Amino acid sequence: MSKTPPESPVRAAVAGPASTSAAPAAAFPPPTADAPAPTTGDGRPPRTLSERLDATLRRHGEALPPRGLRRLLEALQGVVDSRISEVEAGRRAHAVMESYQALAAEERRDVWLLMAECFAPDGARLRAARQQYEAAEPGSPEQAQAEAKLRRASASPRARLLQRFAIPEDGLGFLVGLRADLLPVVRKDRRLAALDAELEQLFSTWFDVAFLTLQRISWDSPASLIEKLIQYEAVHDIKGWSDVKNRLDDTDRRCYGFFHPRLPGVPLIFVEVALTDAISDAVAPLLDEAAAATPAHKASTAIFYSISNTQTGLRGVSFGDSLIKRVVETLREEFPKLKHFATLSPMPGLRHWLGEQAASLLPRLPDRQAQALGRHLGSLPPTADRLLAALDDAPALGERSPLRQALLHLAAEYLGRVGQDGKPADPVARFHLGNGARVERLNWAADLSPKGLKQSWGLMVNYLYDLKRLDKHRALLADGRVPVSGDIEGLML
Repeated sequence: MSKTPPESPVRAAVAGPASTSAAPAAAFPPPTADAPAPTTGDGRPPRTLSERLDATLRRHGEALPPRGLRRLLEALQGVVDSRISEVEAGRRAHAVMESYQALAAEERRDVWLLMAECFAPDGARLRAARQQYEAAEPGSPEQAQAEAKLRRASASPRARLLQRFAIPEDGLGFLVGLRADLLPVVRKDRRLAALDAELEQLFSTWFDVAFLTLQRISWDSPASLIEKLIQYEAVHDIKGWSDVKNRLDDTDRRCYGFFHPRLPGVPLIFVEVALTDAISDAVAPLLDEAAAATPAHKASTAIFYSISNTQTGLRGVSFGDSLIKRVVETLREEFPKLKHFATLSPMPGLRHWLGEQAASLLPRLPDRQAQALGRHLGSLPPTADRLLAALDDAPALGERSPLRQALLHLAAEYLGRVGQDGKPADPVARFHLGNGARVERLNWAADLSPKGLKQSWGLMVNYLYDLKRLDKHRALLADGRVPVSGDIEGLML
């Protein structure tokens, strides 16, 4: 007859009577699906975290009961206990990590709330330090001392807690995954904003490019690494092993990734490069496994046709600029004849943007073009509804089609103007323009995949990295002006 194992003390703290088991307790409660939350049915507003910690019973809709919350808080406080060594802190943090991984999504949110609210800076101390700093005479020794005091008061126990979670070997990966889970929830629950900001600030330090290594990913790389390349490819889906082999071909392809020593074998961001004799105007030839390769030693152009961030939890941590610079330097060392460095990029936000802006943009078309477009659509003046409906067949339009010309003008406007926030509307444009590129050329019917048609009716764009003008382009963007080529400027409204 099999014996039922004794219940752990943590489970007992959450769900029922104390256990007599002598086994050590987990750091905090495992999932509690077998302990349904009591319902009140009285329509009372949700309790604050402080009220839940002081309570006895769990209410309907609350993930963990008060006793479980208090046990969890004790485990987190144990991690930052100043009396223990870093080794012991790491051991305790690892125990918390293991227990956390077993929790359901709503129970994990309780962990985040505890981190956010119970490990915040001392508000009274912070206010006093800020008042002292503001009262000090600018440039005086008193102000310098007050600033030092303000900095110490601003440092939160939360940062120390997160730093200790990074001590175990797998701790950094755990924190990156935690933030990936946290990000979608922060938009709905602003109580978690401080925890998100603390993580982003720490990651900006821990993942500084000075600590990252650039590695080439080739067909000879470990299979586990190539599988990650397949998994994380975010621009052009990899269809199988023959596809990925083509992208890693030694003849005319290169692939590079940034790696962190604490996350071995995991590329944080990677770029796929095609070596060509001209700036590419369509993605199909680059992905065609049967296409003839350009001998690398004869190539004049490096096309960055796919750049993928692999870790959602590192959103806001920028290393794209350094990645491209390092890749360019590496390529020029290997292939001195390379003169041009450009992308072939999607425009993932074009269709959505035009759906919202077409009505206000159509009146800005030149009169002659507006009349030709109106006759084509059967509506004078042309209307947004008819324009958007007609664009479903955009890739088949001839070069002189007024509808094709209108879409090129509108796409140039989309890429060449900043929005109300002072940033380009398109997320890929924000990345490349922020790294010093300029909008070079629009390419018609360049991506006829279902994804390309859905995003931008098949349009793609080249961003050119002119190595002598990167800083100039950044300065233009900082002034609210998008750096564009003469061709793009001629298309803008």
